[in-house]
Amino acid sequence: MDEIWHNSIATARQNKLLETLQCLLTIRATSVRTAMTEAADLLTPVLGADKVDCAFYDPSIDSLVVLGSSNTSMGRRQQEIGMDRLPLANGGRIVDVFQTGEPYITGRADEDPAVLQGFTHGLGIRSLIAVPLSVDDERLGVLHVASKTVDAFSDQDLHFLEAVARWVALVAVRAELTEQLAREAAEKARQSAAEELMTILAHDIRNHLTPLGSHLDIIMRTAKREGNEQYLRHVEAAKGAVNRMTRLTRDLMDAARLEQEVFTLSTQPVDLVQVVQETVSEFQTSSSPIHARVPPELMAEVDPDRVRQALENLVSNALKHGAKGIPVVVDVGEEARKDGRWAVITVHDEGLGIAPDLLPRLFTRFGMGPGSGGLGLGLYLAKGIADAHGGMLTVESRAGEGTSFHLSLPCHYRP
Repeated sequence: MDEIWHNSIATARQNKLLETLQCLLTIRATSVRTAMTEAADLLTPVLGADKVDCAFYDPSIDSLVVLGSSNTSMGRRQQEIGMDRLPLANGGRIVDVFQTGEPYITGRADEDPAVLQGFTHGLGIRSLIAVPLSVDDERLGVLHVASKTVDAFSDQDLHFLEAVARWVALVAVRAELTEQLAREAAEKARQSAAEELMTILAHDIRNHLTPLGSHLDIIMRTAKREGNEQYLRHVEAAKGAVNRMTRLTRDLMDAARLEQEVFTLSTQPVDLVQVVQETVSEFQTSSSPIHARVPPELMAEVDPDRVRQALENLVSNALKHGAKGIPVVVDVGEEARKDGRWAVITVHDEGLGIAPDLLPRLFTRFGMGPGSGGLGLGLYLAKGIADAHGGMLTVESRAGEGTSFHLSLPCHYRP
């Protein structure tokens, strides 16, 4: 009879485990917090507990944070008194389970000095089971179950919870992946909508800027003819603003062309020295000095307008981030490489340098650091132009030592 009774108990326990696991696998939550709350609510009646918690380690605050808890009075009370966050520095049995990976069970938590008083005095917990939440030997957190009743749980409950914990951890990982995919999809949709809107706006703005520039040219010619220096200064300032807006709309439209892979080049033999000197002359002012160090001539087969566009963005970026009063330096040189002759244009500023965490995304669309103005398209376009020529754009930067951008273009040109 004893054997039959024990077999009956074992069968009932096995059935309970299978039913629980089956229910866990049906959880289709789109976030970790929702999934873990469903798991906690599922396990609470199965174990006859007053509260079940799914706590995960958050390295940013070095704490175990409850992402799913039973919708019970003890679960709600836990949030009210702040016991849903357990800093590892405070220790305690739950933290011990996370750090050691060893499970814990007690029927008299109030007699164990290692159990935090927030659990025993604040929540009235007497019985407690805690097991690690792990996936592939990576410890994610702790699954712990509590009751106000003395000796509420058995060793069989502990073994049951250990088996369930593996599945709860898998559900958490699955929910995290789903949540991440949803975020990425939403971000992609937002970015796509923003790009479409900016492309439309850029096209419309360009249509308005073209006649505006023509009218300013007429006024400028009139001011020159009449010798009106005051009007001429105002018109030149307005013309400069229109040119900047024209470059911005061009950059917006070209960024969209790069992304859609319809960016085109019209190459021809070009003296890169002349392109550099024209660009430097356009940006050179008394308050924004630029030194150009160039050879007499350097011919290459490139698209002059696109190279000028890349240089404009590099020089503009250097002037913006360089040290005030210290000239930006533009060097033009030639290198002989295994695959032929290369032209290398270096733009150097003596600014504060680029933060290391910004470097990996420096050439991405909208890749801006703190305090940067504009849309963050200039370097993205400059790199796209270099790539379209079969060249490259690289950067060297150290804190306090300034920044150098190297625009390398294969010459291909044969006189």
